[in-house]
Amino acid sequence: MTSPLARADALVSTDPAQAETLYKQILSEKAADDEGLREQETALLRLGAIYKASGNAEALAELVTQSRSFMSNIAKAKTAKLIRTLIDSFPPEAREKQITVVKDNIEWARNESRVFLRQSLEVKLIGLQVENQQYRPALALIETLLRELKRLDDKMILTEVHLLESRVNHATKNYSKAKAALTSAKTSAAAIYCPPLLQAQLDMQSGVLHTEDKDYKTGYSYFFETFEGFSGQDDDRALPALKNMCLCKIMMNLPDDVAPILGLKAAAKYLSRETEAMQAVAKALKERSLEQFEKTLQEYSKELHTDLLIRTHLALLYDTLLEQNLVRVIEPYSVVELAYIAKEVGQPLNSVESKLSQMILDGVFQGVLDQEKGRLIVYDEPEKDSTYATGLETIKQISEVVNGLSEKARRLT
Repeated sequence: MTSPLARADALVSTDPAQAETLYKQILSEKAADDEGLREQETALLRLGAIYKASGNAEALAELVTQSRSFMSNIAKAKTAKLIRTLIDSFPPEAREKQITVVKDNIEWARNESRVFLRQSLEVKLIGLQVENQQYRPALALIETLLRELKRLDDKMILTEVHLLESRVNHATKNYSKAKAALTSAKTSAAAIYCPPLLQAQLDMQSGVLHTEDKDYKTGYSYFFETFEGFSGQDDDRALPALKNMCLCKIMMNLPDDVAPILGLKAAAKYLSRETEAMQAVAKALKERSLEQFEKTLQEYSKELHTDLLIRTHLALLYDTLLEQNLVRVIEPYSVVELAYIAKEVGQPLNSVESKLSQMILDGVFQGVLDQEKGRLIVYDEPEKDSTYATGLETIKQISEVVNGLSEKARRLT
């Protein structure tokens, strides 16, 4: 005779509503033995999968609450895994509901004295708060949790929390604290066996911080390790790592290297509009076309602006391209109309004036803006007079000789 679990499994694809009813029936009955508990555990996860597929956040929240009585009968370690799995099933658009459910379960775990479960859920809550840009409460919870974990010396969770701390500080642009937190995470990870997915996350954060320091070569190396780690586990986070690899090559002014990266065998399954966007940026850079770069940013706005790291560095790249185009236009002239420059680079006059002012202040070229007549006066590069530097060097050498003679005279006396 076919078991209720097998019948429910057979109906999932054809009649999800009937399968849901059967799974609920299995969960409502009291398990007679370990086999019954295992069936209920399976039914719970399968029911969660049905709600995940339909995006039913309310039903998922109710399922997590109702499953607590069943979870009281199974091992605490298994309870943590089940609750985390169900919580991970919430759709992205139900983030607030997901956070509410996690907070509710943290309180339940605290009342039930389930320390490991509470800590695991608090780590999950911090991750959700970071994704939801709730940085202040995330930092407060991190501080509290770190004090507790350092007493318990739980290296695995310490690694995760320090990694989240680094991500929060990076998001708030506190780079020194982000680096310190990442160092702490790596120190904790070195003392234990670090799972591949956690190691990939550490490599990703290392790549991000090196990229923020404009050390694109080292950043690329870390992103490559990240991509291998995530793709080896069939994790979707391999795609952001692949995009960041392309970003580093673009920022190193190596646009021709982007196509070979996307041509890697491991990259084939991640090719999408996201990677098309990076190829388009590389092409615009190769052609030094500001107009094409702007069109790419507009056409792939969603793909290029949702990632903070890519958005920030493409803004730097745009600024560099604009500067290069301006230098190319003004190079043949000693006096040139601002309107003509704006027309040549295809930018508004106000933007061109602002950028030229910045370039003069930064010493990119010597010149002055005559705003009354609407023109730029470019001066010849002044010849560097080495007399001052040579004089200073001579004085330094004489000083060293005098000090040496004084030292010898002191020894003789």
